[in-house]
Amino acid sequence: MATGEPTRLLVFGGGRLGRATARLVRAAGGTAAATSREPDRRAALEAEGIDAVDPAAPEALARAVANCSALLVTAPPDVDGCPGLRALEPCLGGDVWPDWIGYVSSTAVYGDRDGGWAFEDDPLHAATLEGARRVRAERAWLEIAQGLGLTVQIFRLPALYGPGRSPFDRLRAGTARRVRKPGQVFNRIHEEDAARGFLASMARPRPGGVYTLCDDEPSPADEVVDWAAARLGLPPPPEVDWTDPEVSDEMRRFYRDSKRLSNARAKAELGWRPLYPGYREGLEAVLSAESRA
Repeated sequence: MATGEPTRLLVFGGGRLGRATARLVRAAGGTAAATSREPDRRAALEAEGIDAVDPAAPEALARAVANCSALLVTAPPDVDGCPGLRALEPCLGGDVWPDWIGYVSSTAVYGDRDGGWAFEDDPLHAATLEGARRVRAERAWLEIAQGLGLTVQIFRLPALYGPGRSPFDRLRAGTARRVRKPGQVFNRIHEEDAARGFLASMARPRPGGVYTLCDDEPSPADEVVDWAAARLGLPPPPEVDWTDPEVSDEMRRFYRDSKRLSNARAKAELGWRPLYPGYREGLEAVLSAESRA
């Protein structure tokens, strides 16, 4: 993006991650807008100082796209592909060329590595329907970027957490479980670190760039839950095997994959470093944020 110009961000998908990114952009002197189909969510966005856009209103969406310098797509894919691409493609081209477009994907595209490392240039072996849809959506965005000459970056994220979305919430509610699967490890990322990664990319855009944004500490899930329980002064929650019927199908799909993620490319090319390199630092930040709320 042009040096010195305030960022004009549009987020397609005004959820937690999009709002976190919007807050950082506004704190840096820029403006932010986000889409939501829900009137209550749009009212909440406006209350946070984020312009709300109904994606079902084509003219309003086209105006928002034409006004933005950075476009972030956080909406997950569905059976027909990326809803953001379907809605936004008619708005792009002609006189509308955002300086930066980011598509938020998932590390599910890597599939299972049996505890080994996964890198951006590895072959993709998605083992779940969600992962396969993400692979398809990534390819669609890169193809339109090549066809129209757009500066599209792909960001692969693992499990997100932050205030109101962490093991602390499940522990307090009494719904947490220590799900055991020997040898299973994965990374995670605080939502603020992910948002900071997007801003770092806006400052150093690379057409076709693919980045894994994650922490530096792949760890077993039960280790994280044990630590969080001890931090709250609570007893460890019940232990269940990952194949137990008590474990939901969604959670069981999550536990099929075991891998260690590398964020070396994001560090080298974007100059990005996670503020919370491990789950302990990130969860301490969650507690601090909750105490200020």
